[in-house]
Amino acid sequence: MKQDKIGNEINAKFGNHLRTRVNGVFILEDKILMIRHLMGDQKEFWSVPGGGMDYGTSAKINLKREFQEETGLEIEVGNFLFVHEFFRPPLHSMELFFEVSYISGEIALGTDPELDKDNQIMTDIAWMNISDIRSLPRESVHQIFWDIKSLQELGLCKGYFNFENNYLK
Repeated sequence: MKQDKIGNEINAKFGNHLRTRVNGVFILEDKILMIRHLMGDQKEFWSVPGGGMDYGTSAKINLKREFQEETGLEIEVGNFLFVHEFFRPPLHSMELFFEVSYISGEIALGTDPELDKDNQIMTDIAWMNISDIRSLPRESVHQIFWDIKSLQELGLCKGYFNFENNYLK
């Protein structure tokens, strides 16, 4: 990751240690809720809402908190789907993916409380269908989307994935 201002912030807060993350798959009318993140060197990365777990708090409670912070929505955490090992140095995380459903709230792009106000990396929130996702450059979309043909395939994934961490440089 290039060491520009955003890259430095990401590296300082999240890099060079293993993190446990929770992620919510929210599909509504053949669209999934996605968030765009800046990743340094003006690269972007689209993924589902989620974030790091706080020690002493369950995965479901962490995911509810992350969804509220990032999207403004209150959600119900549903079935556990799969584990993905994300590795793009200096970032390394074990990601737990869950189905989620809407309870209340209005969608609005939130902020990451772990980052300074002037160094926020979330830049957009959008409902995307599979065509929208497939139209993005491969390296700018989370690996879980690389080879799926429909959003429903995410609900069929069970187990552990790391997709050999073959990211484009």
